[in-house]
Amino acid sequence: MALHDELTAVQRCVDDLVRTVGKLEQQAGDELADSVDVRRVRTDTDHLRESVALLRAAAPAPGGTPRRPDLVTIPDTPYDSSLWTDSDDEGLGARDRRAP
Repeated sequence: MALHDELTAVQRCVDDLVRTVGKLEQQAGDELADSVDVRRVRTDTDHLRESVALLRAAAPAPGGTPRRPDLVTIPDTPYDSSLWTDSDDEGLGARDRRAP
């Protein structure tokens, strides 16, 4: 199976899980539906649904090439030293003072 098909199958399973948890809450009544355990399961299923949606959004389109992140060019020229005139050398203290 292709990645897109696998993700679609996972999405269907998660949707079924969310529906089943909803039915469980309805059938359990007030005493169980308000318990911490049921709220935790509901929250976990919601997080799982969001995670699968993120995976589907990041996956390449069927038959397409994987998306590459945008590249950032870092110049080889030295930085302007005036940017660091008011900063201390980390771990060494200030330039005009002695270490203890």
